[in-house]
Amino acid sequence: MKPESGISKTLRFIGILFMALTAAVTVLAGVGTSCVAFLPNNWGPSMAKIAPMQWLYILYVLLTIAIGVLGIRAVVLLAKGRQGAYKAALIALVAGLVVGVVHMITSRMLRGSSMPVDGIVYITVLTLVIFLVFRIPAIWNGVDYSKAPRKEGKRSSGAAAIVAGALCLTIQFFMAPTHTWGGVNYADAFNTSMTIVGSGLVLLGIGLILSSVLVLAPMKRKVDTLR
Repeated sequence: MKPESGISKTLRFIGILFMALTAAVTVLAGVGTSCVAFLPNNWGPSMAKIAPMQWLYILYVLLTIAIGVLGIRAVVLLAKGRQGAYKAALIALVAGLVVGVVHMITSRMLRGSSMPVDGIVYITVLTLVIFLVFRIPAIWNGVDYSKAPRKEGKRSSGAAAIVAGALCLTIQFFMAPTHTWGGVNYADAFNTSMTIVGSGLVLLGIGLILSSVLVLAPMKRKVDTLR
């Protein structure tokens, strides 16, 4: 069996990382949109314009959260090297892109702007492009997630959890430009929840990486001894 190349490992890691980032921002976007969807008249004249189509925005919330959950599932499958992991990732990404684009079009028609949905769509497009590039035969031979060593999964999962956690902990800052009305940063609305979830994800990620190192170290010593 040919040894795994560093490039293959790096590409798989990049794929999992971007998929985790996309899944996280999708879930957060769905949760964040719920405020406007259920109370459109509470967020100024711009958001009040979507009131006649409130049912549609509630549907966007439900679909976006569901797609985000599909994305999280795809991350788990990719990290575990399961059959069908790549297909699960593509389904989540394409579904996210379709719903995101329709959401953008609706918002631009109703209120003249679609921010911050645009950013979620752009991230989804970037991740989808990465996964489509992976499918090029010459690249796929090395990337194929179903052939990835299991030990690789813990480290990738750990890094993905840390990235998602950091996103939860900092989202109120980098989303402030598109979520500030009347001097109030509404991206900070779920600060306590985001702090708890974000901290938990970071600790989980660190734990996964450490456990991977602790398991691999004795194995490496055994291999060195046999040599």
